[in-house]
Amino acid sequence: MSPLVDPAAEAYAEEHTTALPAHLAAVEESTRREFAAWYMMVGRQEGRFLELMVFSTGATSVLEIGTFTGFSSLAMAAGLAPGGTITTLEVDPHHAATARANISASPYADRIEVVEGPALDSLGRIDGPFDLVFIDADKPGYDAYFEAVLGKLSERGVILADNTLFGGGVLDPEGAEENARALRVFNDKLAADPRVVCVLTTIRDGVTIIRRAG
Repeated sequence: MSPLVDPAAEAYAEEHTTALPAHLAAVEESTRREFAAWYMMVGRQEGRFLELMVFSTGATSVLEIGTFTGFSSLAMAAGLAPGGTITTLEVDPHHAATARANISASPYADRIEVVEGPALDSLGRIDGPFDLVFIDADKPGYDAYFEAVLGKLSERGVILADNTLFGGGVLDPEGAEENARALRVFNDKLAADPRVVCVLTTIRDGVTIIRRAG
């Protein structure tokens, strides 16, 4: 499949995004070295985007669904308002342990809690409200996660859903690949859902920004 964004333009955008702090650069390097699926990490451009979304909303309570090695949690932590915290949910024990180690080695160890276990089970025990929710987990689960967190948003809270272009897979009406099919259905639902206002951006692999309508 052809790149969604001109590779030269993508590289230029990356180069003209503020460089990573040392603790995040270390997480990026170790993730690339130790994990075959390192590409699940959001990286420099999207990491700074997440940080600025947290900062611009003044968020003090952030929920993340899908921790991986902790890169995105740490990126968002830099944008938290004073006293703010992040709760991040991870089903994979190895990913959770790695994230905890990376978070402990960062300046934000006191602001991020990793909760291990199936996300829907954890969400059943978490009340919110949350100023910002970042969904970046198994793609067939996106709709269930969205429904579970919509009522937990603060008055001006937003949801960010990652990978909603899925490398262009959602453009295929046949949608042979399971993840692409799930995201295509999810994207169609959001665009027609009167409860929310959303915009699907072309940042990296697609990030959809969602707020409640009204």
